[in-house]
Amino acid sequence: MPDRKNIYFYYHEDKELENKLEPLFNLARENNLKIVEDHKDASIIVSVGGDGAFLQAVRTTGFRQDCLYTGVTRSNESGLYCDFNLDNFEEMVHAMAYEELEVRRFPVINVQVNGETSFDCINEVSVRSTIIKSIAMDVYIDDNHFETFRGDGLIVATPTGSTGYSKSTNGAVIDPKIPCFQVSELASINNNRYRTLGSSFVLNQNRKLTLDIIQDGNDYPIIGLDNEAYSIKNIKDITITLSDKVIKTVKLKNNSYWDRVKRTFL
Repeated sequence: MPDRKNIYFYYHEDKELENKLEPLFNLARENNLKIVEDHKDASIIVSVGGDGAFLQAVRTTGFRQDCLYTGVTRSNESGLYCDFNLDNFEEMVHAMAYEELEVRRFPVINVQVNGETSFDCINEVSVRSTIIKSIAMDVYIDDNHFETFRGDGLIVATPTGSTGYSKSTNGAVIDPKIPCFQVSELASINNNRYRTLGSSFVLNQNRKLTLDIIQDGNDYPIIGLDNEAYSIKNIKDITITLSDKVIKTVKLKNNSYWDRVKRTFL
């Protein structure tokens, strides 16, 4: 593992933001934290800019298992992944400098396309139609056929991802201490010909979910991986499992996941 005092800041280049971050950089140096230019040399990776920036930081740096992640929001942003704000960065730097850290672990799902290309997601994977036509998928749980879905698409979310896209489709908000993933429907068709469960369902950490794309014109669906969209040609099947990986994040004391959910939604 890189030196515990090495810290890397992930953010989109913005002169105004860099000016606001300068006091944070100075404070880090004053507390003997070394700011590094390459994330591979860091033991702590700090994203700046809310949940979207946090998700991109984790993906861009390769879902590293040998470092801690933390997120910093600006004054006009809220974040379920981000414990810190530019207004309280002194508390963050002090915790990092003196190792007064509490660590939480977020589950990650693994997504395999056609049994070849593999992706990790900390939030969710979504599969949607790219044309003005419903998409059809055979849904298998542990290789056993469960249903044939027809509609706009499906969302498979981690517990932390359950507060995002999945929640907007009436999915449940799930405690991240439960190792599982949730499947939610997007505008499913239910009539005498097509029938789906019609509600979200949750799968245990040892389950395998397979989505076989029925080749009826929707051969190029859009796959959303966290906050990035991919268009992959000739998708035949997608297999989703809960990964052995976890994302370790720095947390404030007395600021649980449910404290953040309450602050964000209630």
